[in-house]
Amino acid sequence: MFSLHTLLRFPFLTEISMKTLLISAALGLPLFSIGAAADEVPTVQLLMKEGHVIPETLEVPANTKFRLEVKNEGPGSVEFESGPLKKEVVIAQGTTKTLVIQPLKPGSYKFHDDFHQKSGQGSLVAK
Repeated sequence: MFSLHTLLRFPFLTEISMKTLLISAALGLPLFSIGAAADEVPTVQLLMKEGHVIPETLEVPANTKFRLEVKNEGPGSVEFESGPLKKEVVIAQGTTKTLVIQPLKPGSYKFHDDFHQKSGQGSLVAK
């Protein structure tokens, strides 16, 4: 918390901005918020279970940043891996990991479970 003495040392602050700072500090209010921007990122879910990926084809928004929640219901660990997406993460049984995927051009992006390569294949289709 800033003291009044500390705030007065900044001459570039106008009277209005100083009042805003003082009131915000006194009430414990933030001067800005990043929460709204984080909520606007869509989330899609993927389940990995018994060596299979559910669904095998997952439609995602093209040209839009999104979160991919990967849940592993087991048994055992899985490894979500995708060369085209440049993602690789090991997920323990019973846990969920969230990956942030940067905007994708329209198209298909393959991924697989590196621990179950024969049955754990899938793709993200950006539309």
